Amino acid sequence: MNVTLDPIGSGGGPGHKRGRGTSRQPVFGIFERNGRVYTEIIPHTGKTVLREIITGKMDPQSVIYSDGWRGYDGLVDVGYDKHYRINKKYEGFKSGKGVHINGIESFWSFVKRRLGKFNGVKSHFDLHLKECEWRWKKPQEQMNKELCKLLVKYGKQGFPHFNYLNDKSEN
Repeated sequence: MNVTLDPIGSGGGPGHKRGRGTSRQPVFGIFERNGRVYTEIIPHTGKTVLREIITGKMDPQSVIYSDGWRGYDGLVDVGYDKHYRINKKYEGFKSGKGVHINGIESFWSFVKRRLGKFNGVKSHFDLHLKECEWRWKKPQEQMNKELCKLLVKYGKQGFPHFNYLNDKSEN
């Protein structure tokens, strides 16, 4: 599995410091190169927090791409031998060797645009973040079908006017 790692600070607004070290709520993201993404709200972006998530969510055989954040130091020591870093200061978001973190950066951009529609999120940020995970790279038709199935499954009355939902041949 090829994955990209990146923590961000979320929240705040104009005039707030950007990047790590802000007063914003830190969020950690794991992006699989096949398009799936996992996010988690974290207390800080230190090595212990990041390592706990990485070792709990990722196979040691994974190929990891990340920036040079010191929170990733020592991953090789705990069995993640294929860890490639880029230095954003000198290389931007990709190196000349095919190493890049564009996927997770694209996801963070999507999250910021999505949540910006609500002028930020004051409560239930974790749920909004999980919704962004779910929406990521899904066609509208697929999202509609999944939402309708959930409404039928958990709704009290169901929705008989959605004929395609009654088709038992689909999973």
